[in-house]
Amino acid sequence: MPRRLCRGPACRLPFPRGGGESARNPSLFGGFVPRNPSNALRITLDADAPEAPYEQVRARIAALARGGELPTGYKLPTVRGLAEELGLAANTVAKAYRALEADGVIETRGRNGTFVAATGGVTERELAEAAQTFAARARRLGADQDAALAAAREALRAAYGT
Repeated sequence: MPRRLCRGPACRLPFPRGGGESARNPSLFGGFVPRNPSNALRITLDADAPEAPYEQVRARIAALARGGELPTGYKLPTVRGLAEELGLAANTVAKAYRALEADGVIETRGRNGTFVAATGGVTERELAEAAQTFAARARRLGADQDAALAAAREALRAAYGT
């Protein structure tokens, strides 16, 4: 039986409490994406599994990213932070992160951290980055999700002439 090593805040969902479609689906334009996503990773390691622990970590993060539970631009926890949370050596988590980066699932931005990479081509990647920037700016301005969505729709209407 798999042993659940994830305890504490790293096991909770990162989305805001309360209702609303964007609370359940952060990929909606203007959805809430917190700065520290370590609480989104629900990783269970199986000590009896034939796969090495780094491979289990790699597979879980890849599944979360490709399944949309970790949206593009989502900041992953530090290697040391995740290693501590899972009770693993830092080099084990670093090996998983290197494998994920080689697969194009995540990207490291130097001292800024490690983020879920955009899938698809250049257009989709730039569009995702623009959406992340807009969402962060709207949040800093104190706009609620409905106001941010309305502003985005109006800007799109003006740009596309519809």
